[in-house]
Amino acid sequence: MTSSAFDVALFGEAMLLLVADQPGPIENATVFHKRTAGAETNVAIGLARLGLKVGWASRLGTDSMGRALLAAMKGEGIDCSHVVCDPTQRTGLQFKGRVTDGSDPPVESHRKGSAASFMGPADVDEDWLRSARHLHATGVFAAISETTLPAAIKSMDVMRAAGRTISFDPNLRPTLWSSTETMRHWINDLAARADWVLPGIEEGLILTGHDTPEDIARFYRERGAKLVVVKLGAKGAYYDSDVAGTGTVEGFPVKEVIDTVGAGDGFAAGVVSALLEGKSVQDAVRRGAWIGARAVQVLGDTEGLPTRAQLEEARL
Repeated sequence: MTSSAFDVALFGEAMLLLVADQPGPIENATVFHKRTAGAETNVAIGLARLGLKVGWASRLGTDSMGRALLAAMKGEGIDCSHVVCDPTQRTGLQFKGRVTDGSDPPVESHRKGSAASFMGPADVDEDWLRSARHLHATGVFAAISETTLPAAIKSMDVMRAAGRTISFDPNLRPTLWSSTETMRHWINDLAARADWVLPGIEEGLILTGHDTPEDIARFYRERGAKLVVVKLGAKGAYYDSDVAGTGTVEGFPVKEVIDTVGAGDGFAAGVVSALLEGKSVQDAVRRGAWIGARAVQVLGDTEGLPTRAQLEEARL
């Protein structure tokens, strides 16, 4: 493969998502809509819809859920040549409830012992990975199991050694870690290996002890990040960059918040795609904010992710 085989490579777990049809406790729901879920897969889909060449590596079972997820990812034009389908393993499953007040919906994940949790350093094909211009990583893949953490570290180290750029979204999942202290240590360790770090304001407080976007950004800039973008929800985002200085991008107005899950992944897809296209930091953050605003107005994690045509229509 040549050095330009992909724009972006990602490692991570895809789960079949069942979204409740009506608001209320998940256990009371009787009708569900089938969707895809997974932080890395959300970003992969977002990037692919914008016309970037995307490669995704993972493990799935050969069950109906795994077959549905693989077909969905391939249908988005994503290279899945490094997705292992193992008949002895099962695919992860996630349930999501509905809310009507704009708050985070209840989410219940069944991923312990899933096919993706068995991924390890041996699943990181270095030649395949180096064929990408960029690696997008999240704290979710690292947290899935004791073997995915060294795999995450290896993927980032391979790309650093190859001189490629790396973006990192902490995407905290406290229930997957043994303790908050362990989570904080490893997430910050991974962030220090990345060029672009994309924490949320609440995540930043947990990870750095700071409660202002300026201090959170400074924390990661002092540890080597060339760009830190702190997501501020409806207020937009704050950035601190070695080429563009500091600044704030206002959020886009949203008529009604339907589902907050996936907004951060949409934001990441916007920022990463724009930077890889050579856009300015401010324009990249603005694109991220726009896609994040779209994401919260739809039911599923990826339904609000725009196509290239929609992006161009919005002049972003």
